[in-house]
Amino acid sequence: MPVGLSQPENLLSVKGVQLATVAAGIKKNGQEHDLVLITFEPDTVCAGVFTRNAFCAAPVTVAKNHLAQTSPRALLINSGNANAGTGARGLRDAEQGCVLVASAIGCADDEVLPFSTGVIGEDLPMDKIESGIKKLPAGLEEDAWAQAATAIMTTDTVAKACSRSLRIDNAEVTITGIAKGSGMIRPDMATMLAFIATDATVNREWLQQCLETAVNLSFNNITVDGDTSTNDACILAATGTSGSHMLDGSCDSSVEFQKAVNEVLIQLAQAIVRDGEGATKFVTVHVESAVNVAEAKQVAYTIAHSPLVKTALYASDPNWGRILAAAGRAGLDGLDINNVSIYLGDVCIVSKGGRDPAYEEALGQAVMSQDEISIRVVLNRGNEQATVWTTDLSYDYVKINAEYRS
Repeated sequence: MPVGLSQPENLLSVKGVQLATVAAGIKKNGQEHDLVLITFEPDTVCAGVFTRNAFCAAPVTVAKNHLAQTSPRALLINSGNANAGTGARGLRDAEQGCVLVASAIGCADDEVLPFSTGVIGEDLPMDKIESGIKKLPAGLEEDAWAQAATAIMTTDTVAKACSRSLRIDNAEVTITGIAKGSGMIRPDMATMLAFIATDATVNREWLQQCLETAVNLSFNNITVDGDTSTNDACILAATGTSGSHMLDGSCDSSVEFQKAVNEVLIQLAQAIVRDGEGATKFVTVHVESAVNVAEAKQVAYTIAHSPLVKTALYASDPNWGRILAAAGRAGLDGLDINNVSIYLGDVCIVSKGGRDPAYEEALGQAVMSQDEISIRVVLNRGNEQATVWTTDLSYDYVKINAEYRS
């Protein structure tokens, strides 16, 4: 069961954006909706961030190429098949999907961006996709965000979506986003897909900066199992249909817009962790008083990726020595352990190089028995900090991934 996560509610439509879903038969049972079309008004500008995995999937390659050439009019997303590790055929299939969508809605082939998620190493069933694409345009609606969030799921148990609104000038600006992801999650874009749209008017170059800033505060701060997928992608589209003035990062409105985008992406990122495969705990690892953000993240991820820490979290076992050991092996040059303090929630477990004199097992047990746990490390060697969100490691994680293809 997801930790503190329920189905999304109160999703706001975005002027200039329409969505449709169909059951194309890509997923095993053939009944779940697994093909999504998202269309944008002309003159929409888009920004994108993609996986850094060298074996990036065919749709990632095609989407990056198309995004560099033109402003997209549509996104085509399929679940159930990653179209990764599929060589030249995979690229042809990804391009063919764009051609089919372009023909169906009346735009150029390179104005379509393809995205896929699912099993790696299998060819796309293009006959099913072609049949599905023919049905999609007739179903386009402004308020189909929830349906789209469900259709892009793979091992997710709950759809992930949220909205924000703010006023710019006299215009009401809306931001709505959906995401999928549950396993194969870590930074460098985590196995996730995320699609966010706004009706704000935004300068294209600044929109890319805005997205990268938000991703570095959100999707690049989560980990479930330490694996980076071949298909990760995050798209932010701005239709410019709200009537607001142009945002370019130089005004107070840009600051407010950035804050709202950050909030949407952080909520989606945390939802991915809360729905992590087999997760029973939502864990915040915060490292402060570091020399720089990089070393703060280095310590945070060493703790978050430790199988021993994660299994102790699953067992609700206050085995604080595992946290201490992980922090110590993070590889920081010149770390003075006598200056390091470590906390479980508000309980100090480590100080001056060892167990804090006031620590009692019952205090740690009370924290570890909760569904949401915070681990805080104070390095006392600088002024920078970083936060990472992660999960425990349960029997169900092994079962889900052992049976993923069966």
